[in-house]
Amino acid sequence: MAKESGSVDRLRPSLRPVRAGNGFEEALEQILQVVRLGLVPDGGRLPAERELAELLGISRVTLRDVLKVLQEQGLVESRRGRYGGTFVLTRTDSPGEAELRRRLAAVDLEDVLRLREVLETGAAGLCATHGLTDEGAERLRTALAATHEAPLPDYRRRDTLLHLALAELSGSPSLAAQYAAVRATVNDLLDCIPLLVRNLEHSQHQHTALVEAVLDGDPEASRAAMREHCAGTAALLRGFLA
Repeated sequence: MAKESGSVDRLRPSLRPVRAGNGFEEALEQILQVVRLGLVPDGGRLPAERELAELLGISRVTLRDVLKVLQEQGLVESRRGRYGGTFVLTRTDSPGEAELRRRLAAVDLEDVLRLREVLETGAAGLCATHGLTDEGAERLRTALAATHEAPLPDYRRRDTLLHLALAELSGSPSLAAQYAAVRATVNDLLDCIPLLVRNLEHSQHQHTALVEAVLDGDPEASRAAMREHCAGTAALLRGFLA
């Protein structure tokens, strides 16, 4: 029989209720950190789904989506039966681990994430405050529609083009140039983590709310929508890479 991880109480300092806006992403971040920090040892069992869901403040449906991602990444496995549950697997370096470590060594992850949030929320607020021309509004709508129509392999490119459009429409060439540079770094990091359908669907809802707020000329709602969107991406990057 596999060794036990112990009571859920052992994990309480590391697991906390997630915020409503990015429940899936933040729950995934927290459980990834528990696994990657070795708080549950190789071969150890995670707490029962009911306990984990209650601790994180999410539904069991959302938790199962999170556990599915961990299984697909080879970090845990699900076993049935009397001694069943979700067990942490022994992790071995893949051929891409060296490249991942090289990329991370050259980047201050928290600095990149904070700068991205400042630039993106600023651009969204400026677009909403000063308004867009008819041409600018149509460019933004077209970029949004392109993300909705994107096949999975092309999603990140079209997502980047939407965010670049917002930065360029802000009216500040300096902001747009700074954002282009930081987005290139963000994309390098995103290339190190998997595309998650649940996250992409959520991102699309956030994109739509963001563009609607900008076109409505509501800077506060635009900044809030962008801030929440950036937080979701940050949670995934911290979970997989921090």
